[in-house]
Amino acid sequence: MPSFRFASHASRRGPLRSLVHAAAGLALAALAMPALANEPWQRLDAAQSLLGDSEPQTQGLTLDLPHVSEDGSSVPLTVIFDGELDEGDYIERIDLFANANPSPSIATFHLTPLGGKTEISTRVRLNETQQVIAIATSQQGERFATAREVRITVSGCLVRNGGEMPDSLSNPRVSIPSGLAAGEPGEVRTLINHPMETGLREDDDGNVVPRHIVERFSVSLNGDTVFEAELRQSVSANPYLRFFLAPQESGEVEFTWQDDSGETARHVAELDIT
Repeated sequence: MPSFRFASHASRRGPLRSLVHAAAGLALAALAMPALANEPWQRLDAAQSLLGDSEPQTQGLTLDLPHVSEDGSSVPLTVIFDGELDEGDYIERIDLFANANPSPSIATFHLTPLGGKTEISTRVRLNETQQVIAIATSQQGERFATAREVRITVSGCLVRNGGEMPDSLSNPRVSIPSGLAAGEPGEVRTLINHPMETGLREDDDGNVVPRHIVERFSVSLNGDTVFEAELRQSVSANPYLRFFLAPQESGEVEFTWQDDSGETARHVAELDIT
């Protein structure tokens, strides 16, 4: 009888040992697996193409948008960088994405040390409730990312805000600071008339209205580029941009808008440094 019990106990060790080995194998496999893509930019191909293998920092970059917007055709957006960088480094590029828009890329901003303060505002179109993503890249290659969910009541990609639109690239409006000290950041605001047609909207007869957008905006001081923006169809009609300049000297500031038909508009102003 004891020998029978001994044989029975021994016969159970084999399956138990196999279970232990299997569990250990699963644990090792789990450790070897890459982390799940939990961040919005990890699940968006356009953002991942920009980031590549780099892991962005998640502190220092902020998106300011309303939690709920009843009109998806004109949602105010501000992106701010107040993180830490090595001495001499600066944010030279900021990319914006809307992960549920037909075309996720919203805009790309190119900055220079003459910006002085990394803060940009615009108005964007959002097709539905979704995550808006910002990725900032420094001149030395540091990456920062953040995201913000916005709930949308009325889609902004299939409607045009406002009534009858004025002529494209008409009536450029620019506000520049005065009385700045050399190197002091000053707020610049720009606005220009343009329908920013997405190519998705239908007219009253059911025909698709062709895509027609402002593609590029640039600012130069005394002939040197100090700020540029690549705009896409997710930017609202009558593109509005707010940003900062910190010039070291007085001079002529030239603002240029160019749309996808090749047409351009210019505005020139004098900037005085005290």
